Amino acid sequence: MNHQKYTEPDFVFVIDPALVYTSDVTVNGKDTTKYIITTHLSTEELVKAQPKLEGKEVYTVDCITIANETIGRPIPNTPMLGAFMKISGMYEMDFFLNNMKRILGKLPQKIIDANMIAIQRAYDEVK
Repeated sequence: MNHQKYTEPDFVFVIDPALVYTSDVTVNGKDTTKYIITTHLSTEELVKAQPKLEGKEVYTVDCITIANETIGRPIPNTPMLGAFMKISGMYEMDFFLNNMKRILGKLPQKIIDANMIAIQRAYDEVK
């Protein structure tokens, strides 16, 4: 997959853990790019397994497990948002969660609640 039009990003989200091994996720990054990677491995284990990440600012969180345990499906996108909020500091978590509730407002409450838990867990568990 060619993503070369995206150069020098501030953040790279790797939602599919296999991509770390099948492509160079750092190819268009800059020295300050932050990599948030869904994996069951610790950051240290992942960097050791994939030397291209050495010296990069890498954060890991198991978004697939979090999604399975909270939403009931292996959809890592929502948990990744929680990890991004933690790493970026872009918004206060309460503000972000309240806006996500508003965005998801037409869904059943059970689904909204599961997504809120997934976001909070990833926020808490990203390392």
